Amino acid sequence: MPSKPALSSPQPLGQTARTAPQDQELAQNAPQQQPATGALSAGETEATQDSPPLRAADWTRTLAQYRQPLPARSIFELVVTFVPFVAIWAVAWWMLSISTLLAMVLAFANAAFLVRLFIIQHDCGHGSLFRDRRLCDWIGRGLGILTLTPYDVWRRTHSIHHSTTGNLDRRGVGDVPTLTVREYREKGWIGRALYRLLRHPVFMFGVVPFYLFFLQHRLPVYLMRSGWRYWLSAMATNAAIALVLGVIVWLGGWDVLLFVFLPTMLLAAIAGTWFFYVQHQFEETSWQHEDEWNIQDAALHGSSHYDLPGILRWITGNIGVHHVHHLASRIPFYRLGEVVRDHDLLAQSKRITLWESFRCARLHLWDEKRGKLLSFAEARTLYA
Repeated sequence: MPSKPALSSPQPLGQTARTAPQDQELAQNAPQQQPATGALSAGETEATQDSPPLRAADWTRTLAQYRQPLPARSIFELVVTFVPFVAIWAVAWWMLSISTLLAMVLAFANAAFLVRLFIIQHDCGHGSLFRDRRLCDWIGRGLGILTLTPYDVWRRTHSIHHSTTGNLDRRGVGDVPTLTVREYREKGWIGRALYRLLRHPVFMFGVVPFYLFFLQHRLPVYLMRSGWRYWLSAMATNAAIALVLGVIVWLGGWDVLLFVFLPTMLLAAIAGTWFFYVQHQFEETSWQHEDEWNIQDAALHGSSHYDLPGILRWITGNIGVHHVHHLASRIPFYRLGEVVRDHDLLAQSKRITLWESFRCARLHLWDEKRGKLLSFAEARTLYA
């Protein structure tokens, strides 16, 4: 395995390999060993050649100062996202009487606000939008009707994602299906063909988004035997979606559904799938087996800093600062930019630009020997 940069934590610190779904939050609050460098204040130099390297656990402690939500800011972000979304929806509906094409253009543009509403729902799931957990939950459930996502089901599976990311022995929930080179080579031709189909960009970003948001989210997948709460979440969300869509068809006809609702939802689903993919499927990501895996190291080294242009950072709610989000998931999305402005070492860590990110779609297999993702062609050349 290649050596990790100075940001790494060489040994697990107060964290067992088996981690329950909310343990990353617990790890942030649990007492830990005092770091040699100490927690850093904003703007302070993170590391120098003469000081010990900062570990992932040190960053968790340093980032605690950003965790407090700002209620007025949270309300503002919710309003400036929800109100334009509804307004554009209404204008696109009205525009159908003039031009279907113009209505669809507005619908596609409105996908940006729907993506941002999903990010706000995501913050509700982490309890980072407001201090009141119940308020976060009910806002999240309401937004789940717009995003076609049953909030309580998603919150649980996303929590599992946070507590297992980068763990080769606990793949399968809330992540992108990823095989190692060895696992791929051990499969028969049918298994290889299916995996290649799944990882093909047309399938991954064309078929998968539709499946996730229109089909999988209709049931509490992965939680079918985990109690009535998740069934209630899925079925109540389905009923609310059916009611809303029924009213839309009743008032505006099927054209509104086909030319306003579907374009917005499909483009938002595709964009969301792409951003999630790039956050963990990049060349220098990190995967470890259970005996070597540590939740804080996985958060820092297995998540990217997707450094997007300003308008895309706003639309995506800074979720591209994903390594910071995984280190301290209680930081509100509108404070993630503040973190990378204050700590240049984090700003440069795992940084991927928009142009560089397109290469990620060509990466398919984890090379345990070299510690990086490879394309099928690279794996064939190296292991022919």
